[in-house]
Amino acid sequence: MVYGKEIHLNTKGFSDIHDVTARIGDIIGASGIRDGLVSVTSIGSTASVTTIEFEPALVEDFRELLEKLARVDQPTRHGSTWGDDNGFSHLRASLMGPGVTLPIADGRLILGTWQQVVVVDHDNRPRDRRIRVQVVGE
Repeated sequence: MVYGKEIHLNTKGFSDIHDVTARIGDIIGASGIRDGLVSVTSIGSTASVTTIEFEPALVEDFRELLEKLARVDQPTRHGSTWGDDNGFSHLRASLMGPGVTLPIADGRLILGTWQQVVVVDHDNRPRDRRIRVQVVGE
């Protein structure tokens, strides 16, 4: 069986990070699927989905790391071509990837004790983000 639903988020950009773990759990519950996989994917080329311990100090550490990898003020050919100055957001999203696939057992998302699923909006402006959650199993 396959069950899918979207999560919508209003984000601020500049690697704004949102915990979506509970919302994914609700979608898994609504699916009726007891054992299988859940795929969580950002729709768009300037956001990512990953797992992290979602606590304020680590969230800031993560943002600092992203800034070192692809600085906001880093000139890019993309920014020069399109004039939107968000080349860094495409680079960050490409490095992290658009999504994750995680196991489901007994109707529950399997995560470590301190592990949450987060959406990272890398763009340089607020966005209405669409996140596709696809549950597959039985």
